[in-house]
Amino acid sequence: MRPVSPEQTRALRQTVLRPHETVDEVASRESADAFVVGAFDGDELVAAGLIAPDGEPGGWRIRGMATAPPARGQGVGTGVLEALLAHALAAGAQRIWCNARTPARSLYERAGLRVVSEEFELPRIGPHVVMELRTAHHR
Repeated sequence: MRPVSPEQTRALRQTVLRPHETVDEVASRESADAFVVGAFDGDELVAAGLIAPDGEPGGWRIRGMATAPPARGQGVGTGVLEALLAHALAAGAQRIWCNARTPARSLYERAGLRVVSEEFELPRIGPHVVMELRTAHHR
């Protein structure tokens, strides 16, 4: 598990999350100030995620959480998410949120995020819910 550049994660994120888009389209949604973490099996990137300030002051958004299918169920996605949350909290995040795919909901719930929206459909991607974690000093 280590910080990486967004470029290093684009192919995995495109394949897993947005196969109907190009890598450049995936890149177009990256925040210039994103903190990016990758999990590796040897030299192979098997999971990745990004987090960056977004929205209200103290707001941070998780994006692009992707785990290669053969690596699922081994805790690598959890490790990436924990590293992203730790970074944002250390930077003073008051609210951390994401649009979570409904199959990934339990991953975020185990990390302390809760559902704060009705389910909605993103075209060509599938059902999602908004999830968030508010820090102790921002409830």
